[in-house]
Amino acid sequence: MNIAKVIEKLRDRKPSILGKAELLKYSVLLPLVEIENETHILFEVRSMNLRRQPGEICFPGGRIDETDADQLQCAIRETSEELGIEESAIEDIIPLDFTLNASSNIIYPFVGRITKPEQIKPNESEVGEVFTVPLSFFRTTKPDVYKIYYQVIPEEDFPLHLIPGGENYKWSLRHLDEYFYQYNGKVIWGLTARVLYHFLKLLEGEENEIS
Repeated sequence: MNIAKVIEKLRDRKPSILGKAELLKYSVLLPLVEIENETHILFEVRSMNLRRQPGEICFPGGRIDETDADQLQCAIRETSEELGIEESAIEDIIPLDFTLNASSNIIYPFVGRITKPEQIKPNESEVGEVFTVPLSFFRTTKPDVYKIYYQVIPEEDFPLHLIPGGENYKWSLRHLDEYFYQYNGKVIWGLTARVLYHFLKLLEGEENEIS
């Protein structure tokens, strides 16, 4: 293949994430509700019957299905199913920045308004309970921040002899900041806290706050 054909083959492509086709993809919704004329953020507590992360606090969401038209439709569908509300009760949906979690899954977060919170009837098979926190609390409360350090452990037969430095190769190590918010005995952390932190920074006008 000559250079002209190489350029022509690639000319109109749009860049994406390398290896995206092999990654699992999820959507979540950060739900806003109005309670006594004050904006609240709604959270779920995952059912203790769930295999993954039982009892943890999260936003509504889940894996993108083949039947979902796009990431937005997944967020709407999952929120409707988990909170027992009609899809039409979810309005003013706006995308936040997507991210890769520690398992290299792509997470597409959105923020949206639930217009009839009094009609919420959680799906007991997935949701143990729901609760809300005033937005004003998060805007005046900084999270506690702790670091998680990642370690490189090559498999037993990794060909260290093929790379410069061999066993003494200087791997690039990284860390992840974990955010913790505590409210009335509830602990919000992990991906949920990262999405929340990003959302709050956008309200403050800081767009590039997470490294």
